[in-house]
Amino acid sequence: MSQHIPRKRFGQNFLQDAQVIESIVNAVGAKPDDIVVEIGPGLGALTRPLLDRVKHLHVVEIDRDIISKLKTAFPPERLTIHEGDALAFDFSSLGERIKLVGNLPYNISTPLLFHLSAFPERVIDMQFMLQKEVVERMVAEPSTADYGRLSVMLQYHFDMDLVLMVPPGAFWPPPKVDSAVVRMIPVPGRCGVVKDEALFADIVSKAFAQRRKTLRNNLKGVLDLAGFEALGIDPGLRAENLAVEQYVAIANYLSA
Repeated sequence: MSQHIPRKRFGQNFLQDAQVIESIVNAVGAKPDDIVVEIGPGLGALTRPLLDRVKHLHVVEIDRDIISKLKTAFPPERLTIHEGDALAFDFSSLGERIKLVGNLPYNISTPLLFHLSAFPERVIDMQFMLQKEVVERMVAEPSTADYGRLSVMLQYHFDMDLVLMVPPGAFWPPPKVDSAVVRMIPVPGRCGVVKDEALFADIVSKAFAQRRKTLRNNLKGVLDLAGFEALGIDPGLRAENLAVEQYVAIANYLSA
């Protein structure tokens, strides 16, 4: 595709390292009839090799200049372009079993991951390039500095692992941070099943609101000492010390 000036407001850093591109496409492991959706195709670095594997590809893109280039480069019978913001896109409208892939814009990566958590039952797997520190937070274990709200909320839905480290030089223009590819596989009930997902999200948010404070303080007015005792949780612990299953237990105790 012809030269494109990267736009800061869309967080554009275009992948150009052939080895990294091949590794990501291999990790996706798409079969010809799979429903594959690429978020933020950019200049087509992943789009072209993905189209070598699948009969048809869906892409979600917000930049009109890039959309115009994609329309010129690929026929509509091979590529469906969904124009607009990935944060507002209903991915579940594309089918029952979809595979998602993308070099996600770093400025919207966290809200986008939460958006994609809304319909894990429609997804086979996701392979995303993200800022390395975001991936480290996603896969973090309890009682570590990286473990937080993002870890709990995503680990409730997904089995995740860091697949590949990617240096700044793999992109144009090079970002100021290291990147990593994460694989996310939905596993329903992997940490128990919450009865009220909104309540679960609210509890996790409140628990991590002030990391230095104890659960007794952060969950004041939400869970009393009798509740902590019934659940066998020490109120003197901090939010980072609890496993995902314990947050599920708190939410279910309160919803009962």
